Amino acid sequence: MAQFDVYPNPSKATRNFFPYLLDVQSPAIDEIATRIVIPLGRLSYFKNESMTKLTPVVEHGDESLVILTPQISSMQKNLLKEPIGTLEHFRAEILASLDFALTGI
Repeated sequence: MAQFDVYPNPSKATRNFFPYLLDVQSPAIDEIATRIVIPLGRLSYFKNESMTKLTPVVEHGDESLVILTPQISSMQKNLLKEPIGTLEHFRAEILASLDFALTGI
């Protein structure tokens, strides 16, 4: 598992709105049984609005997705199957959204 990998949401209850989960956990703590993830929502479900710094919009494949940083959580890593891609190229935006959520800066 790699930081910034994107996984299909394993939850049948939420995957229509949040089809993917973004793994943001540092590789330095890979040995624990959980992963820190942020849901990715389809921009169209959010009326094409986002708080740019807190919930940046990214492109993955042909979809515009919102990184829903305020909904950060953890889950058992065995629920995350094969990654479908990476958002490593959005590293600066992802870390800025986490920083803004935690410090307001």
